[in-house]
Amino acid sequence: MNLPNKITVLRILLIPIFMFIMLVPDWGTFDFWGMSLEISHFIATLIFILASVTDWVDGYIARKNNLVTNLGKFLDPLADKLLVGTALIVLVDLHLASTWITAAIIAREFAVTGMRLVLAGEGEVVAAAMLGKIKTWVQIVAVCICLLNNVPFEAIHLPMDQISMYVALIFTLWSGWDVFWVNRQAFLNSK
Repeated sequence: MNLPNKITVLRILLIPIFMFIMLVPDWGTFDFWGMSLEISHFIATLIFILASVTDWVDGYIARKNNLVTNLGKFLDPLADKLLVGTALIVLVDLHLASTWITAAIIAREFAVTGMRLVLAGEGEVVAAAMLGKIKTWVQIVAVCICLLNNVPFEAIHLPMDQISMYVALIFTLWSGWDVFWVNRQAFLNSK
């Protein structure tokens, strides 16, 4: 297993650590720009950001050193889906994100993953397109804002957590439609 794939596996291993810290009983709060923020949420957000940054790092190393592999093309988007999906479920559990938006985002991720499996059965590996990468980063930003309970935007009464979740939903659905549209021949030509 090459270095980029090891970094992707690290991202996957950070998920249960993030989840544990997010769901730990009250560690207390601290003042963050005049607003109260739970310590566990702040630490979990830092772990989430670290895990998210590894997405860029593994891709950069793979492309720069010509280490792109089919395993990496499979693991990288899977790690992104697991990370973001887990964070969204935790946010719903804590009443910090909308259930229906989370369900729509996760349904899209399952649909695209299912399509990738069908295509893999035919010998095709679908790498993430640019729109899918943008979708992932928009989701990451939305999750971070929700994890921080809309701090610092709450100070100016801007519901950036909700706005960012709607933007993430739009990019999620748009990129899902794009993946199916680009690969429609695989389904139209199937027997």
